[in-house]
Amino acid sequence: MDGEPRPAEGGLPPVSLVRRHDTHRLIPSKYSDDGASVLARIADDDSHLAQIFDLDHATNDRLMAENDRLPGIGVHELVFGVPYYRIVNAAFTHAHPLGGRFNSPERGAWYTAFESKTAQAEVAFHKTVHLAEIGRFEDEVTFDDYLSDFSGGFHDLRRQSAFRDCLDPDSYVRSQALAERLQAAGSLGVVYPSARRPEGTCLACFRPALVGNVRKGSTYRFRWSGSPTPAIALVRGRK
Repeated sequence: MDGEPRPAEGGLPPVSLVRRHDTHRLIPSKYSDDGASVLARIADDDSHLAQIFDLDHATNDRLMAENDRLPGIGVHELVFGVPYYRIVNAAFTHAHPLGGRFNSPERGAWYTAFESKTAQAEVAFHKTVHLAEIGRFEDEVTFDDYLSDFSGGFHDLRRQSAFRDCLDPDSYVRSQALAERLQAAGSLGVVYPSARRPEGTCLACFRPALVGNVRKGSTYRFRWSGSPTPAIALVRGRK
């Protein structure tokens, strides 16, 4: 349950106490943290695997951050020794080259949705944009739903007309600028209406340590068969 928002200083959005269990983040199953590296699947033998790991360690942003060699985030901010810590750290160290709605290219964030349908809508939108760029709506991708819990004060863009431009469905310019200000002010993250599902709510967490009780939930298959709208089927788990 969320608390009433309290005013923030410096022209920033108000802060609300957000207490939410079972938020949803969909991640392609090929990145599943099941204890086995995907690199092992492409190695011919142990010596080949060692060479591949050496190359991966030299270029993997998560591993660089965990060794305090990535400028966007320090090793002291990452998490270790908890279930799926690699999945959590990867969200903050493998930022999109253009950034996201509330993060820069240098530092990622943990994006999650309050509702499963909202997470599906967000993923479907971004994957469909990619398919539109190549001009072919033909693909099949399996996603795992990673559940997580939150309890903390997050800057709240819900019902905040002054920050409507930060929810622009076609541009992240204003939202990234706001995120830069928020992070400089020590913000924990942002709770905001989904731009892809009007009745949905999303949260962008800026701090790895606040992503609590991560566990794997259901698995879904998204299939594009000539249409920009994918068919979504439950593969494993509960709807």
